Order: sequence, then C-alpha cells, then structure tokens
Amino acid sequence: MFGVKRNNLADSSVNNDMLSKQRRYDSLVRALHADLFRYAYWLCGDKHIAEDITQETFLRAWRSLESLKDDKAAKAWLITILRRENARRFERKQFDYSDVEQSELADNVSLSTEDNMEQYLVRRQIARLEIEYREPLILQVIGGFSGEEIADILQLNRNTVMTRLFRARNQLKELLDQEHTRGRSNG
Repeated sequence: MFGVKRNNLADSSVNNDMLSKQRRYDSLVRALHADLFRYAYWLCGDKHIAEDITQETFLRAWRSLESLKDDKAAKAWLITILRRENARRFERKQFDYSDVEQSELADNVSLSTEDNMEQYLVRRQIARLEIEYREPLILQVIGGFSGEEIADILQLNRNTVMTRLFRARNQLKELLDQEHTRGRSNG
C-alpha cells in the first residue's frame, strides 16, 4: 500500500517537473524565436537554413534546459547554441566552390521601394565584412546585445569586441560611401 502511494507521489512530482520545464521552454520559444531566427538568417542568408538552425537550437535548448540557471541570460545562451549549430553545419557539409566572385554575380533582386533597396545595400555591405567584424555587429544591431554580452557570447575580451565593433562600423561606412559614389557615377 505504501509502495503504491509513493509511486503516485513520484509520478506526480515527475509530471509537475515536466510541466514546469515545458512551460519554461514554451515561454523561451515565444519570447525569443523571432530574434533567433533573424540572427540565424543574418548568419546564413537563407530562410530555410535559418529555420533549420533555429529549430535545432531550440531542440538542443530543450535537452539542456536545466543548465540555464538565469532566465535573464536565456537570449545569450540561445545565441551561443545557435552559433554552434551554424558552425556544425559547415563541419557536416562539403561545399562546391566556384571561381566566380560573389560580387560579380548578377543581381536579380527586384526591389520596389527606396527603403528596400537601401536595406538590401546595407545587408550586402555587411555581408562583405570579415566574420570577425560582421558577427559582433550583427549581435549588437540584430540581437540588441551589449559589448559585455557579445564578449561572453563570442568568448572574447570586452575591449576586443568594442574594437571590432568600432572597426566594423568604420568599414561599413566606407563600403556604403563607395557604393554611394559608384551609384552616382553610374546614374
């Protein structure tokens, strides 16, 4: 009789723990899915791959949710998982490389508004930045992270991150200025 009662209590406790974990997880997904997808899209530039990386990130987060001690750190924790997932993608895949430079490919994007064109140009110029400058810039602009948080995510010194952000902004400004000058000379 006591064995049955203990089993019922144990089952009830397990169910409550699982329900609590599910609620916490659902809350994280609702709050951070859009931000994670946006960051994944910026990393890979492909909607379907970004969806896959985001989904895999949340799957891994579910498996190790107990390791997240502070919910305030959830976004940085998930971004770190997402970055690792993106890196795993390159470990698994062998790419066919072409001798054609990406900048020489024809632009078949038809944009209808000036804002869309400007956004496209900025995105294209950000993509031209070296990864060491692009990644902290994207984390700051898209992710809304502070220099300290970016340092934690990228496992770098805060001063290194701030220097990279400064250089990224300067390089981006130069690239956009060149694009603007090129556009005026062609127009």
